[in-house]
Amino acid sequence: MKDLVAYIARSLVDNPDAVRVNEVEREQACVIELSVAGEDVGKVIGKQGRTIRAIRAVLGAASIRLKKRVLLEIQE
Repeated sequence: MKDLVAYIARSLVDNPDAVRVNEVEREQACVIELSVAGEDVGKVIGKQGRTIRAIRAVLGAASIRLKKRVLLEIQE
């Protein structure tokens, strides 16, 4: 999951070297923390949050196989 989020985020931003992804395991959920450069936050979120919603939908579909809930947070 961590690699999937990193790949998608690096494809969207202007500064792919600043993309950092951290995965925190919890009992019934996995929290993925994404941090990007300040000027790239808007590109990851997208207009009216459409891009981040799409990324979360992909993670949700992929997490069904793991039988765990996956949450994506953007760190500023």
